[in-house]
Amino acid sequence: MTNMSINNKTALITGASSGIGKALASEFAKDGYNLVLAARGVVNMQAVADAIQKRHQVMVTVIGADLETQEGAAQLHADIKARGITLNALVNNAGYGTFGEFSQSALAPELAMMQLNMNTVVTLSKLFLPDLIATKGKLLNTASTAAFQPGPYMAVYYATKAFVLSFSEAIAAELEGTGVTVTALCPGPTASGFQDKADMHDSALVKGKKLPTSEEVAAAGYRAMRRGQRVFVPGAMNWVMAQSVRFTPRNMVTMMVKMMSRPVQPVH
Repeated sequence: MTNMSINNKTALITGASSGIGKALASEFAKDGYNLVLAARGVVNMQAVADAIQKRHQVMVTVIGADLETQEGAAQLHADIKARGITLNALVNNAGYGTFGEFSQSALAPELAMMQLNMNTVVTLSKLFLPDLIATKGKLLNTASTAAFQPGPYMAVYYATKAFVLSFSEAIAAELEGTGVTVTALCPGPTASGFQDKADMHDSALVKGKKLPTSEEVAAAGYRAMRRGQRVFVPGAMNWVMAQSVRFTPRNMVTMMVKMMSRPVQPVH
């Protein structure tokens, strides 16, 4: 366990209890980062942390945080600073989507999703930026291929990811020359547990499809972050589709996404 005492890089990863976030935590740990993992379910997250700590001989700290609330991100920052921790990397990965027609969906989950997917990303980025500038660190924001076009049946989710992509690219430009790099990771549909949370197994976008694993997406995304790449879309077909919307009339793009995302059977 001697490596634990000499590692001096620390990364905060949100949404690391499963899926891409959990896989990203392993990628950082393999590279010698100590980790801070934020989660509402501290007991479950601690089991993940223990496994990573044992496997990679790094220090892993779990801090309870409800990042769907207005106060959650600022409280997480205060808790980390109270422990004397300085970050070398921040991974804003926590997020979720909801599936169904906007006119029929409940408002509260969508407002909570907006808080987590957008406001928390901005707050954590703002509060930890002094750390990242001091350490010439890395900022990795998990966006989505959803960021490149409107998304019928997931209207609010697609809009939140468009925000994350735009925000990430803008601050990346502002931070040129500081040594800090900002990467927007834009995966397509991934076998990550996202579909369970979104209740979208009946969507034509994923139903019957073989999806890339969280581990594959995280490994590729981590390499892109190491390179300092501003926008990274894993998978050749995902990249082609993300680029194609730039040359396609927007009403046609929206019609195509509607067809691709439509419920294969009625959404309950």
